Amino acid sequence: MGIFERMAQEGHQEVVFFYDKSTGLKAIVAIHDTTLGPATGGCRMYPYQTEEEAIEDVMRLSKAMTYKIAAAGENLGGGKCIIWGDPNRDKSEFLFRALGRFIHTFGGRFTTGTDLGTVKEDFVWARQETPYVCALPEEYGGSGDTALITAFGVWHGLKAAAKWRWGNDSLQGRRVAVQGVGKVGYCLLEYLFKDGAHCIISDIVSQNIEAAKEKFPDVTVVEHQWIYDVDCHIFSPNAVGTILNDQTVPRLRCEIIGGAANNQLAEQKYGEMLMERGILYCPDFIINSGGLIQVADELQGFNQERAFRKTADIYHRLLEIFRISKEQNISTHQAALLLAEKRIQAIEALKHIHLP
Repeated sequence: MGIFERMAQEGHQEVVFFYDKSTGLKAIVAIHDTTLGPATGGCRMYPYQTEEEAIEDVMRLSKAMTYKIAAAGENLGGGKCIIWGDPNRDKSEFLFRALGRFIHTFGGRFTTGTDLGTVKEDFVWARQETPYVCALPEEYGGSGDTALITAFGVWHGLKAAAKWRWGNDSLQGRRVAVQGVGKVGYCLLEYLFKDGAHCIISDIVSQNIEAAKEKFPDVTVVEHQWIYDVDCHIFSPNAVGTILNDQTVPRLRCEIIGGAANNQLAEQKYGEMLMERGILYCPDFIINSGGLIQVADELQGFNQERAFRKTADIYHRLLEIFRISKEQNISTHQAALLLAEKRIQAIEALKHIHLP
């Protein structure tokens, strides 16, 4: 499929390629939809095998950002940036300053920050060339780490799911299988333990497990390949994406799924499969939107209390999605997409009112 055909099919407005000979920078920015406002989305740095793989990733992720932002109630559009390179080998001050100059050419139409393979400090370099970067360290005027607020949002989402499934939003005595206890998963454990949950954890990084055991000695540890088989009330994916697939869904022994990992469904059909199995799925782009809410708040002058208050609304947003799912007999993933599309269409309809 050609690039223009793909853009037409997925609804993208722009796909821009950047190359800088002096630094070796190869970057792509995809802007999906700006109905709600200027686009924003993280910058991922990854050693893609092919150009086609890089294009597919940036287009898929930018479209997902449109829905995530719309569902979160923010007035921004969906976009994404990728750098084709090895984050362990190819980073330099000059590469990110070159990226900053390219980002500046959008004139505020697109803003970016950290994602897989990049860290806040990378964008301190980019910030020297453009104001259109966010999620900077606090000492540089940014809002700092998003892990805590993301975990806060996931916790509120799980409480909403508990309320819908069991009639009470307390997690007291509930068994929660937490896949991945890195930044967000580690923070989530604190909320879960305070709420009285019993946590079973796994991670492919042994240091993450040791850190979690030191802080939370009551956790139960299982090998990462067996986390799908744990008999639990809630399965919480907080690591890699596409983990809900043909191999894993049949193994699950839970009633609720909700976590911070992106793109948890390998394909949309697995949302229907979970529904058929009676598992209540919290759509990832809804329950993990706390970090996005913090970054969006940073763009207007960060207020921590306001950002956490808006993140707590994930609770009510999920209850609305569960209601739509039940009434229309569709998966919760489809219901979440419907909610996002409805908001985009409503804002678009307002544009018939001419402003002076």
